[in-house]
Amino acid sequence: MAKIAIDLERALEHRATHGTAGGIAGRLLARGEGWTIQDLICTSGPGDRRFEEEHWGVAIAIVVAGSFQYRSASAREVMTPGSLLLGYDGQAFECGHEHGRGDRCISFRYTIDAFERLAEEAGAPRADRRFRASRVPPIRDLSPIITRACIGLLDGDAVSWEEVSVRLAADVVRVVGGVGPRASEVAPSALARVTRVVRAIEREAEGPLTLRRMAQEAGLSSYHFLRTFERLTGVTPHQYLRRVRLRRAAMRLVADPDKVIDIAFDSGFGDVSNFTRAFRTEFGVSPSQYRLRARGGRG
Repeated sequence: MAKIAIDLERALEHRATHGTAGGIAGRLLARGEGWTIQDLICTSGPGDRRFEEEHWGVAIAIVVAGSFQYRSASAREVMTPGSLLLGYDGQAFECGHEHGRGDRCISFRYTIDAFERLAEEAGAPRADRRFRASRVPPIRDLSPIITRACIGLLDGDAVSWEEVSVRLAADVVRVVGGVGPRASEVAPSALARVTRVVRAIEREAEGPLTLRRMAQEAGLSSYHFLRTFERLTGVTPHQYLRRVRLRRAAMRLVADPDKVIDIAFDSGFGDVSNFTRAFRTEFGVSPSQYRLRARGGRG
């Protein structure tokens, strides 16, 4: 399990050992003019009460471990690793963990003026600057910036948080125009089934997780599981699993001295050429080039 998930597990174990109430612990990662970045670990679970909260400024949160249910006035979403939670000033929302304990997010907060300025510089029409959706699924276009943020979570000196905050805002503005609102309400049973599989993927991402096995974990036929998973997460199970593996591999390329071939095999790829091809498709460069650039441009 990646260190990011291990830190969450330790927080959950501490709660269980000491009998404390579930809640959110925040750690400031960086702040600048008009933006703040925090590492948020939530230890709430199925027995904890939901509380209504309200967004201030503009919020973009990268889910990096765990999962939770997010409800706003317009939609109910399941938030999974690699997805982004979006919020705008004054929007009321609730987060819950009916189907699993805990989550970890990297939370980016922008003042409205700062975000509007970044959106304008990114070329977004004014109509697209207020989010039309509350979630962005784990799509390929955002994999590089999400992975860069995860690397920064493990090694703050490896990235410039200011650059990450600017790039993330610009990337989200660029893609969010294609992310429409989710019209239909999600059945609680579907949320529970997909959440169970998402957490299984987190635990066993490098293992042989076939569609049939994931469908069995969810208690659905392969056909109905595929449709339900894609409807709730925005990507197919294969795309989701592949993206998890590639993000973890990218982090190891920067943090570990292991050979590319070893990382490929450990990440669930049976052939290094397939790994290299998938990695290049996801990040735009080969694994070796990614490692060289990341280590050569620290900070």
